[in-house]
Amino acid sequence: METQDIYFKSIHDFLRVFPDEQACINHLEQIRWGGNIVSPFDETSKVYKCAGNKFKCKNTGKYFNAKTGTIFESTNIKLMKWFLALYVFSSHKKGISSYQLAKDIDVTQKSAWFMLHRLRYAFGNTDDTQYSSIVEVDEAYIGGEDKNKHANKKSGIRGRNNVTKTPVIGIKDRRTGTVKAQVIPNTKGETLLPIIYDNVEAGSIVCTDENSAYYNLKADYSHGRVIHSAKEYVNGVFHTNGIENFWSHLKRGIDGIYHWVSREHLQSYVNEYTLRYNTRTFSTSSRFDYVLTNMVGRLTYKDLVK
Repeated sequence: METQDIYFKSIHDFLRVFPDEQACINHLEQIRWGGNIVSPFDETSKVYKCAGNKFKCKNTGKYFNAKTGTIFESTNIKLMKWFLALYVFSSHKKGISSYQLAKDIDVTQKSAWFMLHRLRYAFGNTDDTQYSSIVEVDEAYIGGEDKNKHANKKSGIRGRNNVTKTPVIGIKDRRTGTVKAQVIPNTKGETLLPIIYDNVEAGSIVCTDENSAYYNLKADYSHGRVIHSAKEYVNGVFHTNGIENFWSHLKRGIDGIYHWVSREHLQSYVNEYTLRYNTRTFSTSSRFDYVLTNMVGRLTYKDLVK
């Protein structure tokens, strides 16, 4: 997954590699096309290079640049600030708030908030491979404790629930150490099992807790459970300690940096921490370029807040 031809591990290094706007544009072109410019309007078309870092698609007559069709399209913010935002956002282990980013790169908080969501869009999990070997599956509930809320906001509901908290399913491949996570409406078998079937090869060893929703996995997998209610956390190869480590990483990040996230935007934050976890062995510059390889696609403000 590591594609970069550059290296930096500090802001000083970063500013040396990207000293101006043109250096950022050149790198974006290299990441996107690798020297072979392809029209986003017609991949078969001949492309003409024009002034001002623009290109022209011969077949459609349309002009484009490296930002066309990406998270950077139609932005009024300089690419150098976008790159600096990505550097700060991706290198901080627990993320950064929009208020802090706004101060760091000198934009409004509203702009910083939108920038961070566009970057999370690029953080989206693009891994459609099926996991195999030994796989851990577990659910977590994201949301504040009722006891910590103001009196007028207390629901009276304690523990795991779908009213004050939002469930998320996580799947970890022990062989690769990578994780997939998805926000779900509930933790019933009819919701959980199709997700497992889509992401885990039949015949794999699947480790879960005692949730009865997983009972039917034994028909297609070598299914083993640990009984947490009986204080059992490891049973031979069967345990969910790896995926629970990811839950700890996710919850500490949300609690410590963002404090609270809405149910509507939770998947974006889950994507953010999933990529952080899956690239934990990457260098700073490797992770930076890996995110840039996922930049194609647009997220408009209207779509974000609708």
